[in-house]
Amino acid sequence: MKAIKIIICYIFVTSSVFGQKRQIDTLNAPPAVLPGVFADPHIAALNNKFYIYPTTDGTVGWMSTYFTCWSSPDLVNWKNEGVILDLPKDLSWAKERAWAPAIAEKGGKYYYYYSADVNIGVAVSDKPTGPFKDPLGKPLVAKGSRRGQMIDPMVFVDDDGAAYLYFGQGQCNVVKLNDDMISYDSTKMISFKPDGYNEGSFVFKRNGKYYLMWSEYDTRDPRYSVAYAVADAPMGPFTKATLNPILKGKGVVKGAGHHSVVKVPGKDEWYIVYHRFKIPDGNGYNRETCISPMRFDKEGNILPVDVFERVKPVTIRVKKNKMAMSALNKNDHKTVKNN
Repeated sequence: MKAIKIIICYIFVTSSVFGQKRQIDTLNAPPAVLPGVFADPHIAALNNKFYIYPTTDGTVGWMSTYFTCWSSPDLVNWKNEGVILDLPKDLSWAKERAWAPAIAEKGGKYYYYYSADVNIGVAVSDKPTGPFKDPLGKPLVAKGSRRGQMIDPMVFVDDDGAAYLYFGQGQCNVVKLNDDMISYDSTKMISFKPDGYNEGSFVFKRNGKYYLMWSEYDTRDPRYSVAYAVADAPMGPFTKATLNPILKGKGVVKGAGHHSVVKVPGKDEWYIVYHRFKIPDGNGYNRETCISPMRFDKEGNILPVDVFERVKPVTIRVKKNKMAMSALNKNDHKTVKNN
């Protein structure tokens, strides 16, 4: 009888990380990294810190009216930096449905892209923590301008400084932004739909390859998951990988999706940030933000993410300029002598 109870209470699956097999308790997931209900997290490494920009969750129909920012020195301990954009106060063209933001940095400015009342907007700040101001007084991409919903923006800045805006539900849209980061040539926008694509596109570059990732199914569906494709150029064409999805729920984890990815500066070390149904009793309107390591095989394929693997503290190492440090040391020495 005792053996039966043990089997009922604990369900184990086998996972392989770097060739080593381990057992996973699928009834006990790591805690969420942000307190409360937050979804659609966009993560970035900026100014020697990590930042998460999420959707504020917890209302039927996703009726949030503001955005917050969270900072961390190590991916484990997170600080609430407060409200960085309040739709009723800061916008003249939208008041609710504050969804799925993203951040990009260029020329010392921070550009915040977001969904508002099913339009895509952009705001600008001198700091990653805001406050952000609307430079246009109107949407960057207005509802109805393309097929599907105008939501889930993401901007990828390439090595040459060129920036590309990805967005859309039902199909993926991409266009190269102008140098000002707040305008584009709509005649050069392309649209396509990878097999299984629904929403939440995200792009990054590794070893010369461009990875387009997206969420499949609906965010209210426990099967919500993340897949990806690869291309040789930021606007494609993209070829969907054979091994998909690379992120999905298992056991107590439901609806794992709408993600973003961050690389630890100076290292080939990657993490994926995503939401899942709140544990316990969560659903598509009550989701929480999580982080898991993300790895690649020798061919550059993304390996399946273990949603039960805990993240250890990660430090961004600051490279010190030797010449500057030498000058600083000389000045310090002179100061000591003068005193």
